[in-house]
Amino acid sequence: MKDPDSGADAPQGGASGGVGGPVEAAAPHSGHPSSRSQGNPAPARDGRDAAPGKGQSRKRRKRRRGRKVFARDGVTPGGGANPGAAQPASAGGQAVEGKAVTDAPAAPQGEPGIGKGGAAGGQHPASGQRSRAADLPVYAALDLGTNNCRLLVAIPQRPGQFRVIDAFSRIVRLGEGLSASGRLGQPAMDRAVEALKVCADKLQSRQVRKARLIATEACRAAENGAEFIARVETEAGLKLEIIDRKTEARLAVSGCGSLVERGTDGVVLFDIGGGSSEIALIDVSRHRTPRLANHIVSWTSLPVGVVSLAERFGGRHVTPTIFEAMVDEVSGMLDRFEGRTRLSHLAAGERFHLLGTSGTVTTLAGVHLGLERYDRRRVDGLWMDNGHVDAMIEKLLGWGFEERMANPCIGPDRADLVLAGCAILEAIRRHWPSERLRVADRGLREGMLSELMADDGAWRRNRRRGAFGR
Repeated sequence: MKDPDSGADAPQGGASGGVGGPVEAAAPHSGHPSSRSQGNPAPARDGRDAAPGKGQSRKRRKRRRGRKVFARDGVTPGGGANPGAAQPASAGGQAVEGKAVTDAPAAPQGEPGIGKGGAAGGQHPASGQRSRAADLPVYAALDLGTNNCRLLVAIPQRPGQFRVIDAFSRIVRLGEGLSASGRLGQPAMDRAVEALKVCADKLQSRQVRKARLIATEACRAAENGAEFIARVETEAGLKLEIIDRKTEARLAVSGCGSLVERGTDGVVLFDIGGGSSEIALIDVSRHRTPRLANHIVSWTSLPVGVVSLAERFGGRHVTPTIFEAMVDEVSGMLDRFEGRTRLSHLAAGERFHLLGTSGTVTTLAGVHLGLERYDRRRVDGLWMDNGHVDAMIEKLLGWGFEERMANPCIGPDRADLVLAGCAILEAIRRHWPSERLRVADRGLREGMLSELMADDGAWRRNRRRGAFGR
Protein backbone atom coordinates (compact mmCIF):
# COMPACT_ATOMS: atom_id res chain seq x y z
CA MET A 1 0.00 0.00 0.00
CA LYS A 2 1.38 3.44 -0.89
CA ASP A 3 1.52 6.17 1.68
CA PRO A 4 -0.70 8.91 0.19
CA ASP A 5 1.48 11.65 1.59
CA SER A 6 4.97 10.47 0.84
CA GLY A 7 4.49 7.79 -1.77
CA ALA A 8 6.51 5.40 0.34
CA ASP A 9 5.35 1.90 1.01
CA ALA A 10 3.25 1.92 4.15
CA PRO A 11 3.57 -1.12 6.40
CA GLN A 12 0.94 -3.70 5.70
CA GLY A 13 0.20 -4.50 9.27
CA GLY A 14 -0.15 -7.40 11.59
CA ALA A 15 1.82 -7.86 14.74
CA SER A 16 4.91 -5.78 14.07
CA GLY A 17 4.41 -2.97 11.61
CA GLY A 18 0.83 -1.87 12.15
CA VAL A 19 -1.82 -1.57 9.47
CA GLY A 20 -0.98 0.79 6.65
CA GLY A 21 -3.77 3.29 6.38
CA PRO A 22 -5.10 6.77 5.90
CA VAL A 23 -3.90 10.05 7.22
CA GLU A 24 -5.35 10.33 10.68
CA ALA A 25 -7.69 13.30 10.73
CA ALA A 26 -9.55 14.96 13.51
CA ALA A 27 -13.12 13.79 13.21
CA PRO A 28 -15.35 16.52 11.88
CA HIS A 29 -17.56 16.67 14.92
CA SER A 30 -14.89 16.50 17.60
CA GLY A 31 -15.47 19.16 20.18
CA HIS A 32 -18.39 20.70 18.34
CA PRO A 33 -22.03 20.47 19.42
CA SER A 34 -23.29 18.85 16.23
CA SER A 35 -26.06 16.31 16.61
CA ARG A 36 -25.90 12.94 15.03
CA SER A 37 -29.44 12.26 16.00
CA GLN A 38 -31.99 14.50 17.58
CA GLY A 39 -30.00 17.32 19.13
CA ASN A 40 -31.46 20.77 18.67
CA PRO A 41 -29.58 23.28 16.55
CA ALA A 42 -28.00 26.23 18.28
CA PRO A 43 -29.88 29.44 17.57
CA ALA A 44 -28.32 31.53 14.84
CA ARG A 45 -27.76 35.21 15.55
CA ASP A 46 -28.79 37.73 12.99
CA GLY A 47 -26.93 40.78 14.24
CA ARG A 48 -30.09 42.51 15.44
CA ASP A 49 -28.43 43.52 18.70
CA ALA A 50 -25.86 45.64 16.85
CA ALA A 51 -26.32 49.33 17.38
CA PRO A 52 -27.91 51.15 14.42
CA GLY A 53 -25.80 53.58 12.50
CA LYS A 54 -22.58 51.63 13.03
CA GLY A 55 -22.41 49.79 9.76
CA GLN A 56 -18.72 48.95 9.82
CA SER A 57 -18.79 47.62 13.38
CA ARG A 58 -21.95 45.64 12.68
CA LYS A 59 -20.38 44.08 9.60
CA ARG A 60 -17.38 42.88 11.57
CA ARG A 61 -19.63 41.57 14.29
CA LYS A 62 -21.73 39.61 11.81
CA ARG A 63 -18.65 38.13 10.22
CA ARG A 64 -17.41 36.88 13.57
CA ARG A 65 -20.78 35.42 14.42
CA GLY A 66 -20.99 33.71 11.06
CA ARG A 67 -17.81 31.80 11.75
CA LYS A 68 -19.43 28.85 13.50
CA VAL A 69 -23.07 27.85 13.38
CA PHE A 70 -24.33 24.43 14.30
CA ALA A 71 -27.38 22.82 12.73
CA ARG A 72 -28.94 19.46 11.98
CA ASP A 73 -29.88 18.10 8.60
CA GLY A 74 -33.57 18.19 7.91
CA VAL A 75 -34.36 20.81 10.57
CA THR A 76 -35.65 24.25 9.84
CA PRO A 77 -34.47 27.24 11.88
CA GLY A 78 -37.68 26.95 13.85
CA GLY A 79 -37.08 23.31 14.64
CA GLY A 80 -39.57 21.70 12.25
CA ALA A 81 -38.60 18.40 10.66
CA ASN A 82 -37.96 18.18 6.97
CA PRO A 83 -40.37 15.55 5.68
CA GLY A 84 -37.90 14.63 2.97
CA ALA A 85 -35.13 13.82 5.44
CA ALA A 86 -34.42 10.41 6.89
CA GLN A 87 -36.09 9.87 10.22
CA PRO A 88 -34.22 8.93 13.40
CA ALA A 89 -33.74 5.23 13.84
CA SER A 90 -34.39 5.13 17.57
CA ALA A 91 -30.91 3.86 18.18
CA GLY A 92 -28.01 4.82 20.34
CA GLY A 93 -25.85 6.67 17.92
CA GLN A 94 -27.70 5.39 14.86
CA ALA A 95 -30.20 8.15 14.19
CA VAL A 96 -30.22 10.87 11.56
CA GLU A 97 -26.78 12.38 11.15
CA GLY A 98 -26.02 15.92 12.25
CA LYS A 99 -23.55 18.41 10.86
CA ALA A 100 -21.11 20.86 12.38
CA VAL A 101 -21.28 23.84 10.07
CA THR A 102 -18.10 25.87 10.10
CA ASP A 103 -17.66 29.24 8.42
CA ALA A 104 -21.15 29.08 6.90
CA PRO A 105 -24.70 28.99 8.22
CA ALA A 106 -27.15 26.14 7.89
CA ALA A 107 -29.11 25.73 4.70
CA PRO A 108 -32.86 26.18 4.60
CA GLN A 109 -35.32 23.33 4.76
CA GLY A 110 -34.93 20.90 1.89
CA GLU A 111 -31.50 22.25 0.94
CA PRO A 112 -28.97 20.80 3.38
CA GLY A 113 -25.47 22.05 2.89
CA ILE A 114 -23.83 25.02 1.28
CA GLY A 115 -23.76 26.90 -1.96
CA LYS A 116 -27.51 27.63 -1.92
CA GLY A 117 -27.34 31.00 -0.23
CA GLY A 118 -29.71 30.03 2.58
CA ALA A 119 -29.08 30.85 6.20
CA ALA A 120 -30.41 29.83 9.58
CA GLY A 121 -32.30 32.47 11.46
CA GLY A 122 -32.03 34.93 8.56
CA GLN A 123 -28.26 35.19 8.86
CA HIS A 124 -26.20 35.21 5.68
CA PRO A 125 -22.46 34.66 5.53
CA ALA A 126 -20.11 37.23 4.09
CA SER A 127 -19.87 36.84 0.33
CA GLY A 128 -16.21 35.85 0.58
CA GLN A 129 -17.02 33.04 2.98
CA ARG A 130 -19.83 31.78 0.79
CA SER A 131 -17.73 31.80 -2.38
CA ARG A 132 -14.82 30.05 -0.67
CA ALA A 133 -17.10 27.31 0.63
CA ALA A 134 -18.79 26.87 -2.75
CA ASP A 135 -15.39 26.35 -4.36
CA LEU A 136 -14.39 23.52 -2.02
CA PRO A 137 -14.45 19.96 -3.40
CA VAL A 138 -17.14 17.59 -2.15
CA TYR A 139 -16.36 14.07 -0.86
CA ALA A 140 -18.73 11.28 0.14
CA ALA A 141 -18.54 8.06 2.15
CA LEU A 142 -21.20 5.35 2.31
CA ASP A 143 -21.16 2.36 4.68
CA LEU A 144 -23.63 -0.47 4.13
CA GLY A 145 -23.34 -2.69 7.17
CA THR A 146 -25.17 -5.70 8.53
CA ASN A 147 -27.61 -3.48 10.40
CA ASN A 148 -27.35 0.07 9.03
CA CYS A 149 -26.99 2.04 5.83
CA ARG A 150 -25.15 5.32 6.41
CA LEU A 151 -23.90 8.17 4.24
CA LEU A 152 -21.80 11.28 4.92
CA VAL A 153 -21.06 14.06 2.44
CA ALA A 154 -18.41 16.60 3.45
CA ILE A 155 -16.04 19.34 2.34
CA PRO A 156 -12.49 19.86 3.66
CA GLN A 157 -11.86 22.54 6.22
CA ARG A 158 -8.64 23.33 8.07
CA PRO A 159 -5.97 20.63 7.78
CA GLY A 160 -7.19 17.41 9.33
CA GLN A 161 -10.82 18.52 9.59
CA PHE A 162 -13.90 18.49 7.40
CA ARG A 163 -17.43 19.81 7.48
CA VAL A 164 -20.43 17.51 6.98
CA ILE A 165 -22.91 19.06 4.54
CA ASP A 166 -25.31 16.15 4.11
CA ALA A 167 -25.97 12.82 5.80
CA PHE A 168 -28.31 9.86 5.92
CA SER A 169 -28.77 6.89 8.26
CA ARG A 170 -31.34 4.10 8.25
CA ILE A 171 -31.55 0.73 9.98
CA VAL A 172 -32.08 -1.85 7.24
CA ARG A 173 -31.02 -5.13 8.92
CA LEU A 174 -29.44 -6.45 5.76
CA GLY A 175 -27.98 -9.38 7.68
CA GLU A 176 -31.29 -10.53 9.12
CA GLY A 177 -31.36 -14.34 9.05
CA LEU A 178 -27.90 -14.55 7.48
CA SER A 179 -26.34 -16.55 10.31
CA ALA A 180 -28.94 -19.31 9.87
CA SER A 181 -29.30 -19.43 6.08
CA GLY A 182 -25.97 -18.15 4.83
CA ARG A 183 -27.85 -15.89 2.41
CA LEU A 184 -29.27 -12.37 2.33
CA GLY A 185 -33.05 -12.52 2.54
CA GLN A 186 -35.28 -10.89 -0.03
CA PRO A 187 -37.04 -8.46 2.39
CA ALA A 188 -33.67 -7.41 3.83
CA MET A 189 -32.23 -6.75 0.38
CA ASP A 190 -35.34 -4.79 -0.59
CA ARG A 191 -34.97 -2.57 2.49
CA ALA A 192 -31.31 -1.96 1.76
CA VAL A 193 -31.90 -1.11 -1.90
CA GLU A 194 -34.57 1.43 -0.99
CA ALA A 195 -32.19 3.11 1.47
CA LEU A 196 -29.41 3.10 -1.12
CA LYS A 197 -31.69 4.80 -3.62
CA VAL A 198 -32.06 7.67 -1.16
CA CYS A 199 -28.27 7.83 -0.87
CA ALA A 200 -27.94 7.82 -4.65
CA ASP A 201 -30.34 10.76 -4.95
CA LYS A 202 -28.29 12.70 -2.41
CA LEU A 203 -25.05 11.99 -4.25
CA GLN A 204 -26.53 12.90 -7.63
CA SER A 205 -27.70 16.25 -6.28
CA ARG A 206 -24.11 17.29 -5.61
CA GLN A 207 -20.93 17.54 -7.63
CA VAL A 208 -18.98 14.92 -5.72
CA ARG A 209 -15.28 14.96 -6.51
CA LYS A 210 -14.50 11.57 -4.95
CA ALA A 211 -16.55 8.98 -3.09
CA ARG A 212 -16.02 5.61 -1.47
CA LEU A 213 -18.99 3.28 -1.13
CA ILE A 214 -18.38 0.15 0.95
CA ALA A 215 -20.22 -2.93 2.12
CA THR A 216 -19.03 -4.96 5.09
CA GLU A 217 -19.72 -8.26 6.84
CA ALA A 218 -23.19 -9.12 5.54
CA CYS A 219 -22.07 -8.91 1.92
CA ARG A 220 -18.72 -10.53 2.72
CA ALA A 221 -20.31 -13.57 4.33
CA ALA A 222 -23.45 -14.10 2.23
CA GLU A 223 -23.49 -16.66 -0.57
CA ASN A 224 -25.46 -14.17 -2.65
CA GLY A 225 -23.44 -11.11 -1.61
CA ALA A 226 -22.00 -10.51 -5.09
CA GLU A 227 -25.44 -10.98 -6.62
CA PHE A 228 -26.84 -8.35 -4.28
CA ILE A 229 -24.03 -5.91 -5.14
CA ALA A 230 -24.90 -6.32 -8.82
CA ARG A 231 -28.56 -5.62 -8.06
CA VAL A 232 -27.61 -2.43 -6.20
CA GLU A 233 -25.65 -1.20 -9.21
CA THR A 234 -28.60 -1.92 -11.51
CA GLU A 235 -31.40 -0.50 -9.37
CA ALA A 236 -29.69 2.26 -7.36
CA GLY A 237 -26.84 3.12 -9.70
CA LEU A 238 -24.23 2.67 -6.96
CA LYS A 239 -21.18 0.45 -7.27
CA LEU A 240 -20.36 -0.86 -3.80
CA GLU A 241 -16.98 -2.22 -2.77
CA ILE A 242 -16.94 -5.19 -0.39
CA ILE A 243 -14.00 -4.44 1.89
CA ASP A 244 -11.98 -6.99 3.83
CA ARG A 245 -11.78 -7.09 7.63
CA LYS A 246 -8.32 -5.56 7.77
CA THR A 247 -9.49 -2.49 5.88
CA GLU A 248 -12.53 -2.22 8.11
CA ALA A 249 -10.36 -2.24 11.25
CA ARG A 250 -8.06 0.41 9.80
CA LEU A 251 -10.93 2.70 8.82
CA ALA A 252 -12.39 2.47 12.33
CA VAL A 253 -9.06 3.61 13.77
CA SER A 254 -8.82 6.47 11.30
CA GLY A 255 -12.35 7.64 12.04
CA CYS A 256 -11.83 7.71 15.82
CA GLY A 257 -8.23 8.85 16.06
CA SER A 258 -8.89 12.32 17.42
CA LEU A 259 -10.31 10.75 20.60
CA VAL A 260 -6.91 9.26 21.43
CA GLU A 261 -5.43 12.11 23.40
CA ARG A 262 -1.83 13.16 23.76
CA GLY A 263 -0.27 11.44 26.75
CA THR A 264 -1.95 8.14 25.97
CA ASP A 265 0.31 5.08 25.80
CA GLY A 266 -2.02 2.35 24.62
CA VAL A 267 -5.59 1.88 23.40
CA VAL A 268 -7.77 -1.07 22.50
CA LEU A 269 -10.20 0.31 19.93
CA PHE A 270 -13.22 -1.81 19.05
CA ASP A 271 -16.11 -1.48 16.64
CA ILE A 272 -19.04 -3.77 17.48
CA GLY A 273 -20.98 -4.20 14.25
CA GLY A 274 -24.02 -6.14 13.20
CA GLY A 275 -22.19 -9.15 11.74
CA SER A 276 -18.58 -8.68 12.82
CA SER A 277 -16.57 -6.88 15.49
CA GLU A 278 -13.22 -5.27 14.71
CA ILE A 279 -10.56 -4.83 17.40
CA ALA A 280 -7.29 -2.92 17.03
CA LEU A 281 -4.46 -2.70 19.58
CA ILE A 282 -2.70 0.66 19.32
CA ASP A 283 0.69 1.52 20.85
CA VAL A 284 1.57 5.22 20.95
CA SER A 285 3.93 5.00 23.94
CA ARG A 286 7.16 5.81 22.09
CA HIS A 287 6.06 8.37 19.52
CA ARG A 288 3.00 9.45 17.62
CA THR A 289 2.61 10.36 13.99
CA PRO A 290 -0.42 11.90 12.27
CA ARG A 291 -1.28 8.40 11.01
CA LEU A 292 -2.73 6.67 14.05
CA ALA A 293 -3.35 3.59 11.92
CA ASN A 294 0.43 3.15 11.62
CA HIS A 295 0.53 2.51 15.38
CA ILE A 296 -1.69 -0.57 15.23
CA VAL A 297 0.44 -3.43 16.56
CA SER A 298 -2.22 -6.12 16.29
CA TRP A 299 -5.79 -6.44 15.09
CA THR A 300 -8.55 -8.97 14.63
CA SER A 301 -12.04 -9.19 13.25
CA LEU A 302 -14.42 -11.45 15.12
CA PRO A 303 -17.08 -13.12 12.95
CA VAL A 304 -19.78 -12.06 15.38
CA GLY A 305 -21.88 -8.93 15.84
CA VAL A 306 -25.06 -7.86 17.56
CA VAL A 307 -27.37 -9.27 14.89
CA SER A 308 -25.70 -12.67 14.54
CA LEU A 309 -25.24 -13.12 18.31
CA ALA A 310 -28.84 -12.11 19.08
CA GLU A 311 -30.16 -14.48 16.43
CA ARG A 312 -28.17 -17.35 17.91
CA PHE A 313 -29.02 -16.82 21.59
CA GLY A 314 -32.19 -14.75 21.38
CA GLY A 315 -32.35 -11.04 21.96
CA ARG A 316 -35.77 -10.33 23.39
CA HIS A 317 -35.67 -12.31 26.63
CA VAL A 318 -32.10 -12.46 27.92
CA THR A 319 -31.51 -13.96 31.35
CA PRO A 320 -28.19 -13.62 33.22
CA THR A 321 -27.45 -17.21 32.24
CA ILE A 322 -28.03 -16.51 28.55
CA PHE A 323 -25.98 -13.33 28.82
CA GLU A 324 -23.01 -15.23 30.31
CA ALA A 325 -23.30 -17.81 27.54
CA MET A 326 -23.00 -15.02 24.97
CA VAL A 327 -19.98 -13.58 26.79
CA ASP A 328 -18.34 -17.01 26.85
CA GLU A 329 -18.95 -17.44 23.12
CA VAL A 330 -17.15 -14.20 22.31
CA SER A 331 -14.41 -14.83 24.90
CA GLY A 332 -13.59 -18.10 23.16
CA MET A 333 -13.03 -16.19 19.92
CA LEU A 334 -10.79 -13.68 21.69
CA ASP A 335 -8.77 -16.51 23.22
CA ARG A 336 -7.85 -17.56 19.69
CA PHE A 337 -6.60 -14.06 18.81
CA GLU A 338 -2.84 -14.54 18.74
CA GLY A 339 -1.95 -10.87 19.05
CA ARG A 340 -4.13 -10.16 22.08
CA THR A 341 -1.13 -9.69 24.44
CA ARG A 342 0.71 -7.08 22.39
CA LEU A 343 -0.26 -4.31 24.83
CA SER A 344 0.32 -6.27 28.03
CA HIS A 345 3.22 -4.00 29.02
CA LEU A 346 0.91 -0.96 28.85
CA ALA A 347 -2.46 -2.30 29.97
CA ALA A 348 -1.73 -1.95 33.69
CA GLY A 349 -0.83 1.74 33.42
CA GLU A 350 -3.02 4.80 33.83
CA ARG A 351 -2.36 5.84 30.23
CA PHE A 352 -4.21 2.86 28.79
CA HIS A 353 -7.91 2.80 27.98
CA LEU A 354 -10.60 1.27 25.82
CA LEU A 355 -12.22 3.18 22.97
CA GLY A 356 -15.54 1.91 21.63
CA THR A 357 -17.37 2.93 18.48
CA SER A 358 -20.73 1.30 17.95
CA GLY A 359 -24.42 1.58 18.74
CA THR A 360 -23.78 -0.54 21.82
CA VAL A 361 -21.46 1.89 23.57
CA THR A 362 -23.36 5.00 22.48
CA THR A 363 -26.56 3.40 23.78
CA LEU A 364 -24.94 2.65 27.14
CA ALA A 365 -23.70 6.22 27.30
CA GLY A 366 -27.14 7.64 26.52
CA VAL A 367 -28.77 5.48 29.20
CA HIS A 368 -26.02 6.42 31.65
CA LEU A 369 -26.67 10.11 31.03
CA GLY A 370 -30.43 9.62 31.36
CA LEU A 371 -31.11 11.33 28.04
CA GLU A 372 -34.75 11.82 27.13
CA ARG A 373 -33.66 11.80 23.49
CA TYR A 374 -30.32 10.74 22.09
CA ASP A 375 -27.90 13.68 21.84
CA ARG A 376 -24.64 13.06 20.03
CA ARG A 377 -23.08 16.22 21.44
CA ARG A 378 -23.18 14.76 24.93
CA VAL A 379 -22.21 11.21 23.98
CA ASP A 380 -19.30 11.50 21.56
CA GLY A 381 -16.05 11.58 23.53
CA LEU A 382 -17.71 10.74 26.86
CA TRP A 383 -15.59 8.93 29.45
CA MET A 384 -17.16 6.11 31.45
CA ASP A 385 -15.41 4.34 34.31
CA ASN A 386 -15.78 0.67 35.19
CA GLY A 387 -18.49 1.31 37.74
CA HIS A 388 -20.62 3.20 35.24
CA VAL A 389 -20.31 0.49 32.59
CA ASP A 390 -21.09 -2.27 35.09
CA ALA A 391 -24.14 -0.39 36.32
CA MET A 392 -25.51 0.19 32.83
CA ILE A 393 -25.11 -3.44 31.76
CA GLU A 394 -26.76 -4.57 34.98
CA LYS A 395 -29.60 -2.12 34.43
CA LEU A 396 -30.25 -3.31 30.88
CA LEU A 397 -30.15 -6.93 32.01
CA GLY A 398 -32.79 -6.09 34.58
CA TRP A 399 -35.10 -4.51 32.01
CA GLY A 400 -37.56 -6.55 30.02
CA PHE A 401 -37.88 -6.23 26.27
CA GLU A 402 -40.69 -3.67 26.55
CA GLU A 403 -38.68 -1.52 28.95
CA ARG A 404 -35.68 -1.53 26.64
CA MET A 405 -37.93 -0.71 23.71
CA ALA A 406 -39.43 2.25 25.60
CA ASN A 407 -36.05 3.81 26.36
CA PRO A 408 -35.43 6.70 23.94
CA CYS A 409 -31.75 5.80 23.51
CA ILE A 410 -32.60 2.21 22.54
CA GLY A 411 -36.02 2.14 20.90
CA PRO A 412 -37.76 -0.70 19.07
CA ASP A 413 -35.04 -1.07 16.44
CA ARG A 414 -32.34 -2.02 18.94
CA ALA A 415 -34.23 -3.45 21.88
CA ASP A 416 -33.46 -7.01 20.79
CA LEU A 417 -29.83 -6.28 19.90
CA VAL A 418 -28.43 -4.17 22.72
CA LEU A 419 -27.76 -6.99 25.18
CA ALA A 420 -25.90 -8.98 22.54
CA GLY A 421 -23.75 -5.91 22.06
CA CYS A 422 -23.23 -5.65 25.82
CA ALA A 423 -22.06 -9.28 25.87
CA ILE A 424 -19.43 -8.54 23.21
CA LEU A 425 -18.37 -5.45 25.17
CA GLU A 426 -18.12 -7.46 28.38
CA ALA A 427 -15.90 -10.08 26.73
CA ILE A 428 -13.60 -7.31 25.50
CA ARG A 429 -13.47 -5.73 28.96
CA ARG A 430 -12.52 -9.05 30.56
CA HIS A 431 -9.68 -9.60 28.10
CA TRP A 432 -8.33 -6.05 28.36
CA PRO A 433 -9.30 -4.73 31.82
CA SER A 434 -9.23 -0.94 31.95
CA GLU A 435 -10.49 1.64 34.40
CA ARG A 436 -11.80 3.83 31.60
CA LEU A 437 -13.85 3.48 28.42
CA ARG A 438 -14.20 6.32 25.96
CA VAL A 439 -17.29 6.47 23.77
CA ALA A 440 -17.09 7.37 20.08
CA ASP A 441 -20.08 8.30 17.96
CA ARG A 442 -18.10 8.07 14.71
CA GLY A 443 -16.43 5.37 12.67
CA LEU A 444 -15.94 4.03 9.16
CA ARG A 445 -17.40 6.92 7.19
CA GLU A 446 -15.22 9.46 8.97
CA GLY A 447 -12.22 7.25 8.28
CA MET A 448 -13.10 7.03 4.59
CA LEU A 449 -13.51 10.79 4.30
CA SER A 450 -10.15 11.34 5.96
CA GLU A 451 -8.49 8.96 3.51
CA LEU A 452 -10.19 10.47 0.48
CA MET A 453 -9.22 14.02 1.37
CA ALA A 454 -5.66 13.11 2.32
CA ASP A 455 -5.08 11.03 -0.81
CA ASP A 456 -6.51 13.81 -2.96
CA GLY A 457 -4.35 16.50 -1.32
CA ALA A 458 -7.48 18.46 -0.39
CA TRP A 459 -6.06 19.98 2.78
CA ARG A 460 -2.74 20.93 1.19
CA ARG A 461 -4.47 22.43 -1.84
CA ASN A 462 -6.92 24.47 0.22
CA ARG A 463 -4.19 25.68 2.56
CA ARG A 464 -2.24 27.04 -0.41
CA ARG A 465 -5.36 28.78 -1.72
CA GLY A 466 -6.23 30.17 1.70
CA ALA A 467 -9.70 28.64 1.36
CA PHE A 468 -10.18 28.32 5.10
CA GLY A 469 -10.11 32.02 5.81
CA ARG A 470 -8.58 33.42 8.93
